[in-house]
Amino acid sequence: MAIGVAAVEGQERHYGGRITPFVVLSCMTAGMGGVIFGYDIGIAGGVSSMEPFLRKFFPDVYRRMIGDTRVSNYCKFDSQLLTAFTSSLYVAGLLTTILAARVTSGHGRRVSMFLGGAAFLAGAAVGAASANIYMVILGRVLLGVGLGFANQAVPLYLSEMAPASLRGAFSNGFQLSIGIGGLVANLINYGTEKIAGGWGWRVSLGLAGVPAALLTLGAVFLPETPNSLIQQGKKDRREVSQLLQKIRGAGVDVGDELDDIVSANAAIAAGGEGFRRLLLERRYRPQLVMAVMIPFFQQVTGINAIAFYAPVLLRTIGMGESASLLSSAMVTGIVGVGSTFASMLAVDRFGRRTLFLAGGVQMLVSQVLIGSIMAAELGDTGGVSKATAGVLILLIAVYVAGFGWSWGPLGWLVPSEIFPLEVRAAGQGVTVAVSFAFTVFIAQAFLSMLCHMRAGIFFFFAGWLAVMTAFVYLLLPETKGVPIEQVAGVWRAHWFWSRVVGAEHDDDGGEREGGAGKL
Repeated sequence: MAIGVAAVEGQERHYGGRITPFVVLSCMTAGMGGVIFGYDIGIAGGVSSMEPFLRKFFPDVYRRMIGDTRVSNYCKFDSQLLTAFTSSLYVAGLLTTILAARVTSGHGRRVSMFLGGAAFLAGAAVGAASANIYMVILGRVLLGVGLGFANQAVPLYLSEMAPASLRGAFSNGFQLSIGIGGLVANLINYGTEKIAGGWGWRVSLGLAGVPAALLTLGAVFLPETPNSLIQQGKKDRREVSQLLQKIRGAGVDVGDELDDIVSANAAIAAGGEGFRRLLLERRYRPQLVMAVMIPFFQQVTGINAIAFYAPVLLRTIGMGESASLLSSAMVTGIVGVGSTFASMLAVDRFGRRTLFLAGGVQMLVSQVLIGSIMAAELGDTGGVSKATAGVLILLIAVYVAGFGWSWGPLGWLVPSEIFPLEVRAAGQGVTVAVSFAFTVFIAQAFLSMLCHMRAGIFFFFAGWLAVMTAFVYLLLPETKGVPIEQVAGVWRAHWFWSRVVGAEHDDDGGEREGGAGKL
């Protein structure tokens, strides 16, 4: 068997299903959670490079930016208060994650999406009305609470509503939504920066309420997923079968899929609380490792450093305020959305591993070239030539494209599809918590690291890209086309993980031979 490649062995069943308007509308509404996520990432970097915003809330940074020649180009934006503005969103999201996992598991995906949307609305209102730095950070904290709920529920909702054969494309819609949100944020920043009177940043922060309102209202009318209804015990088998039939399309046999959902739910009732099982039982050890390592690797690609601080980075190399915002919109917005859409078309054809590996190499080469050019051309003072700036923007675009069709969408897709139902909410909770934790670290540390490491920061991220590409090649099995309820079989067929999980358990979570599956 080739390294890292595994197929499901045994009695694999392929479910029926097609794309129905009901599913498309439901997933588009749920995808508003991703739009808000992307908008909040993109808006922070844009407003933190706007001179009126800096002058009002971060005067020390503003003074360094407009002409203190004693401060290195790499250090002009080095402010812990400025990075706290960005990272407070993710600290709040991290602290919300455990509660969100319990709500998502016990009360359903819709409830979590509704609570997330309501918190987003409150955060947008406070941010737009901010009169001091405390209100600015409070608005970001409320947005972070919304992210904690939305990032927990939306990927699960998309993966459970999608037909198995198209799960990758539908789940990648979450990253596409993030990209669209980031693009919209960058374009809005470019427009609001030109508003006379210096209050354009209020518009930028307040417009987060638009997708938040759509998510909140939509969550009231969205159907719950069949998996969640069975898990909560709120509907009998006949009612869930009718909903599943509506989701998959008239005339489609949904019996096998419903049987597997019911069997997985029986394993939940017999096995106890999800977090405890995930942490203690050996059968879930591969999924737990992936739930930790994939979001960790996603953050140390360096993408959030680009997404948060693209306008700041472009100003570092000598661009003006308006030019940096427009370039950021083109690079992180348009390129990101386009590459994520390409991933949606490719992921269920070429598989997850192929995109992970190719995208990792593309980003690695880009980071090395960016670091090399900046080390050679950008000193502590002055800027770079227009030609050099153009090359850097092109390389950043290549890097963003590599992320957009690999680690961006797949970093959410793979963790959402590898967990059995009995530990799925707990597994997604771990994924979101790890993602938030390392997002906080990158957001809080990047500007300081840029100041101290100079261009070496790009080689730092390149090193991690080499590590994660090797990790995928060696340890991540392919899950393309495998129904969620049967995905446990890929670990038993894998060259390494089969030694960890053994052959004790059936796909429904029951024991087949051997011990209890605990360390």
